Amino acid sequence: MAIEFSSRVQRIPVYPAASAYALPEDVALLASNESPDPPLQAVQDAVAAVLGGLNRYPDPTNAKLRRALSDRTGVPAPRIAIGNGSCDILLAAGEALLEPGAELVYAWPSFSVYPHLEAASGATGIRVALNDRDEHDLDAMLREITVATRLVIVCNPNNPTSTAVPLADIAAFLAQVPRHVCVILDEAYCEFNTLEDPDSSIDLLAKHDNLVLLRTFSKIYGLCGLRVGYALCGGDEFPTAVNQVRQPFFCNAAAQAAAIEALRHQDAVAERVERAVIARVELEAGLADLGITPADSQANFAWFDLPEGFEEKAIVEGLAARGVLVRAGAALGKEGALRVTYGTPAQNDRFLHELGVLIGD
Repeated sequence: MAIEFSSRVQRIPVYPAASAYALPEDVALLASNESPDPPLQAVQDAVAAVLGGLNRYPDPTNAKLRRALSDRTGVPAPRIAIGNGSCDILLAAGEALLEPGAELVYAWPSFSVYPHLEAASGATGIRVALNDRDEHDLDAMLREITVATRLVIVCNPNNPTSTAVPLADIAAFLAQVPRHVCVILDEAYCEFNTLEDPDSSIDLLAKHDNLVLLRTFSKIYGLCGLRVGYALCGGDEFPTAVNQVRQPFFCNAAAQAAAIEALRHQDAVAERVERAVIARVELEAGLADLGITPADSQANFAWFDLPEGFEEKAIVEGLAARGVLVRAGAALGKEGALRVTYGTPAQNDRFLHELGVLIGD
């Protein structure tokens, strides 16, 4: 007799992870929105300094990291939640807020983890189509909010489409969302957004105690391998609730040490953003030479439809055979599109060359 699992396990979709972990080092890894920059030496040193104490559990309150984030953002430490990556907080939010009969509203295509929340909780997920510019349609999302809505997620900049909505539009949206609804503004890529100061959204927390800004050290800080994210909250109820539904010690000692040190190097953050913007311009120009117009990116990756007549699977496999890994749009919500992370200049040039060979054949 086979083991019987919960019915919700069958509902939860498998996360579409990139298949790049056992490949040769000369492969251009442009599939997972990672930073091409390794952690700063000071960050590596901070990690090394805690290794001798790994026989002890990490601080379960993440007090030093929350204090460092409070000093950086001005948000009181009790209103900051820490997680094993921002996904940890996101999934905990689903467990804390959602249940059968409740509703979750989010745009689509958007981050692949959002469907997990409805599947795991039994809540009803309502997907709202992006507009014709691959941006969130906030007015359409507002129309889907009902008395049963518990959670609304706005991914800004949006993954996988790279687009961002101006903060003024976000503010107008929040002003119309009922106070019983938690709004998570998923800002994993906010540092790359050049529409305005990425920290401008923090001012919204003082006006909306139902607002949560979800951020990560995985992208601009280059700490994917340590998994550490955080949430800045308009009230202290959200951190308390997500902590209640999670295992203790959800952020390890090395991750806490690395994140604290990384926050001290905002000059390096600015330099990395500058390199990403240069890569954005160069990649967009290269795609234009191939007759391709990507979405208006405010992130560290490009999103575009393949030219008519070219099959997504064939192009993705053709690039992989040539040592370039990208993400297929079908796994991310839109067949016939590609998502390509900005890599080093050499990796970006390699991608453009190999794509040109494939669509030029």
